[in-house]
Amino acid sequence: MENQIYNIINDMSDVLDIAQMKKLQEVLITRLTASYSESEKNDNISYMDMFLTAKRIEGCSERTIEYYKSTIKTMLEKIDVPIRRMTTEVLREYLVQYQGINNCGKVTIDNIRRNLSSFFSWLEEEDYILKSPIRRIHKVKTKKLVKEVISDETLEQLRDGCCEKRDLAMIDILVSTGMRVGELVNLNIDDLDFEERECVVYGKGDKERKVYFDARTKLHIQSYLKERCDQDPALFVSLNAPYQRLQISGVETRIRELGRQLQINNIHPHKFRRTMATRAIDKGMPIEQVQKLLGHQQIDTTMQYAMVNQNNVKSSHRKYMA
Repeated sequence: MENQIYNIINDMSDVLDIAQMKKLQEVLITRLTASYSESEKNDNISYMDMFLTAKRIEGCSERTIEYYKSTIKTMLEKIDVPIRRMTTEVLREYLVQYQGINNCGKVTIDNIRRNLSSFFSWLEEEDYILKSPIRRIHKVKTKKLVKEVISDETLEQLRDGCCEKRDLAMIDILVSTGMRVGELVNLNIDDLDFEERECVVYGKGDKERKVYFDARTKLHIQSYLKERCDQDPALFVSLNAPYQRLQISGVETRIRELGRQLQINNIHPHKFRRTMATRAIDKGMPIEQVQKLLGHQQIDTTMQYAMVNQNNVKSSHRKYMA
């Protein structure tokens, strides 16, 4: 089938321009491969399953695996073509249609493109396809928004608004360490070294790293633990019996509720992480060390989290350029 399409396009090359030839190729692929055998459909699913297995072995979290699966499965359902016959034009058209139907933003489309790129690149590396058809679909340009951090005044307002010692300790350890909320809920009491004011967390892909907390956080955590009357090993548990380990959704809900009570907009656990990174850089901590604290593999990721304080830029300009 692939050879037939190539021969037809080659025969028409003398009478069609490049744009017309691309359109002809797209139509031929759509019409001639619109229906394919049950065996080829099974091959598509097999390729996806093998890719997901490979990602699982690489240490990707189940959340990431599910995101890959959802993206690839949706693509296979919408593009009725065997993976080995998919072309750049077909995938590009799929992304355009997906954006139009779902009315989603450029960031979402680029995330889908990256997931599909990982999938097809893996197929190419494993010699299941000759060349990734998504290689020529470049990164979607998006606006880089400067994301807000939590001001000192707002942090104090949040602390003062905490009626529970647990919530105060939770806020302090988030802003002090910059850990992810998923890392927070997995912490056990025994993971904390109060003498050194540090603890070990397990990040994405179960990668282990140390994070550090300040003296205020230490005191608030110890105060919270003294009033605990349960035997659960988790550092943070529910306020009511049977005092079970807090889940991510529980932390997110609690912090958002606190924000609403105090009329503070857009407060969520991840904002504490970004605040910590921004503060560290503003105070002169080398970006490589911030990267280590946050557990990022790529320094570009760290730069996205850390918003440079505009007042510092203004002061530096006056110092060096005025």
